[in-house]
Amino acid sequence: MSTAPLTPARLAAYIDHTLLKPDASLAQIEQLCAEARGHKFFSVCVNGSWAVSARHFLDGTDVKVACVVGFPLGAMSGDVKRYETEVAIDDGAHEIDVVLNVARLKAGEDKYVFRELVDVVEAADERTVKVILETCLLTDAEKVRACKLVVDSGAHFVKTSTGFSSAGATIADVKLMRETVGPDFGVKASGGVRDAETALAMIAAGATRLGTSSGIAIVNGLAGGGTY
Repeated sequence: MSTAPLTPARLAAYIDHTLLKPDASLAQIEQLCAEARGHKFFSVCVNGSWAVSARHFLDGTDVKVACVVGFPLGAMSGDVKRYETEVAIDDGAHEIDVVLNVARLKAGEDKYVFRELVDVVEAADERTVKVILETCLLTDAEKVRACKLVVDSGAHFVKTSTGFSSAGATIADVKLMRETVGPDFGVKASGGVRDAETALAMIAAGATRLGTSSGIAIVNGLAGGGTY
């Protein structure tokens, strides 16, 4: 992203407009996509069963479809994550947000974690892969290890949180992740990003993408409540 001042339209380009509730309906997915079209958000982020529908609703636009994989726990077999990624890509996903295996990382099984991430990256077939660390469950040392594994795996982003655990993104975690991955790697802040002030703080800390269900409130907040 450019260092030019953030207008509401530029801020919108950071946002993955997100709906991951288990009871989300087709009508809500259609509304999500309509909002993303209207505000020119970067993408919508949905559960895999909605990939085909989201791609249909966004046909003819530049808005991407991101699908979560291994969501929200990350604790299933790596083979399952690979297959889920393949299906999401076949169904039209442009990006994959995969949950890291937190328990395996905490147990020091870095080779297991790395192999799983490489498999997902390969299955994504050159599409963007974001790896959700679930930072609230990790020590700072574990966050650093996780970030290094993600970079080495060929993925494209480290991401803070699912939004389904005990806490979401923090400024400190985004700064640590940015320091670890360097200036050119993707960092996505998600979980608890609900207003323009928080969004701008996350970007200042090093985030290059924001995952949120509050995108409209965020861009309107930057515009002082107006339109753009």
